[in-house]
Amino acid sequence: QVQLVMSGGGLVQAGGSLRLSCAGSGRTFSGYTMGWFRQAPGKERSFVAAITWSAGLSYYRDSMKDRFTISRDTAKNTVYLQMNSLKLEDTAVYYCAAGLGDLQRRVRIDDYNYWGQGTQVTVSS
Repeated sequence: QVQLVMSGGGLVQAGGSLRLSCAGSGRTFSGYTMGWFRQAPGKERSFVAAITWSAGLSYYRDSMKDRFTISRDTAKNTVYLQMNSLKLEDTAVYYCAAGLGDLQRRVRIDDYNYWGQGTQVTVSS
């Protein structure tokens, strides 16, 4: 069983930055697409970014591309989401996920097989 352990959430002022981490336990991410999603209160879970593990090719939701960066550390079997210039509307529970197949463009929830528990990101004014 793939287990995803998340960290890095918290409270940050608008304009600030956070880096979320998602560490894999049980097996390597090799052969997977790693994705980040978020869910604001009362909203559907939506795609943020994804990265292929082998080549490190990334793909972003258009509204996130200029402010968020997804990356991975193969030695640590960890995927990161660097979030800069945070806005109030970025407040949400953020999830990492692993999908079978090392593919660049995976934006659907159904494309992912394993999910982290989520970490709260709250942006304040």
